[in-house]
Amino acid sequence: ALVHAMVEILFLCGTGKRAVVAFIGGVIREQKVDAALEGISVESAIDFQKVLRIITFTSRKDAFNMLLANIPLFRSRLGAMLFLISSLLSRGLDCIQADRDDPSQPLVTAPFGHASQEIVNLLLCGEAVPNVFDGKMDLGGGMSLKGIPSDVEVGFLTLLESLNLCKVGQYLKCPKWPIWVVGSESHYTVLFALNPNVQEENELEERESKIRRAFDAQDQSGGGGFIAVEGFQQVLRDTDITFPSDKLDDLCNAGVIVWSEFWQALLQLDKRAGGMKDPTGLMGKKQFTIYHFNGIAKSVLNGSGNTGGSTPIQRPRICKLNVSVPPRWTQDEYLADVVSSSASGSKNDSVLSLAPPVQTACQHAPLVDCIRTRWPRAACSWSGDVPSIV
Repeated sequence: ALVHAMVEILFLCGTGKRAVVAFIGGVIREQKVDAALEGISVESAIDFQKVLRIITFTSRKDAFNMLLANIPLFRSRLGAMLFLISSLLSRGLDCIQADRDDPSQPLVTAPFGHASQEIVNLLLCGEAVPNVFDGKMDLGGGMSLKGIPSDVEVGFLTLLESLNLCKVGQYLKCPKWPIWVVGSESHYTVLFALNPNVQEENELEERESKIRRAFDAQDQSGGGGFIAVEGFQQVLRDTDITFPSDKLDDLCNAGVIVWSEFWQALLQLDKRAGGMKDPTGLMGKKQFTIYHFNGIAKSVLNGSGNTGGSTPIQRPRICKLNVSVPPRWTQDEYLADVVSSSASGSKNDSVLSLAPPVQTACQHAPLVDCIRTRWPRAACSWSGDVPSIV
């Protein structure tokens, strides 16, 4: 499975036409890898280039056989760098530079060797674009910022979005397969589900996704969640939404339209007019299981069989999470929550009781904040140690 994934990524970088594999000549057998790498210094580019070899493949089968024969090398201390070089060469260095908004910036940041977003995106979508939103963002004057160009097979979620430092687009949030790379301040982990149905949307959710995508396409604020009146008119045309004239005037009165206000107006607008008004009040409640894998060794206290003063086992950890996504807010619930938040110091229980009920079984960790960027208001629970994204 690992080798198949490597082949898929390299051919993705090579636009499906080619894959370039970088390796070190003479290092194939696993028992020889450590000894062969002892005298190789990655600090000297000249010395490293002397032992570096590359082969270009147009056949996936041939590339697979080559990678399989050299898999001990790709599992060694140089494996990640060799695969990165393979990905860059598969894309082509000229194309890599053309993909980027600022080619002068390093792809790997010093001093800790963290991968830039360009590298992450290269491995996910085949292009070294620097941003995580969908498509391009036009800045005017012939300038634009590059984001994810199309659908991807493996997605991406980041803690930075929960901190309002960026906005991940729908291409990365809704990949073909329910697998996401999760980015934290200093590390990458993996979130995945065994059941692809976790990605399925009901009719109303599909409708919201379409509207949100149309809105984001007009958002020139870098994910700020607001658009100009001209862009708003285009959103209404693209999504067949018809507001009453007085409501339309209210939304456009300030000169910009904020997503949260637009969304609340949609909740009041009848479905026949393109709105999201749901007479049942149940807009797609979900419950599913998802798994999180962290490849960095962590203390595993539960299920390790340790007792007393025994030292916990150190190993990569996989955590099973139970996720419950409540129904989407109705307009009444939204207003009640706003009232309760503004009156947090009030003793009027009749006001506070109108807010949506709190999920008492919900547990929290930074990973949950990442999950909520994909499934808003998700409640998560797990057994044992808190899942870590660092």
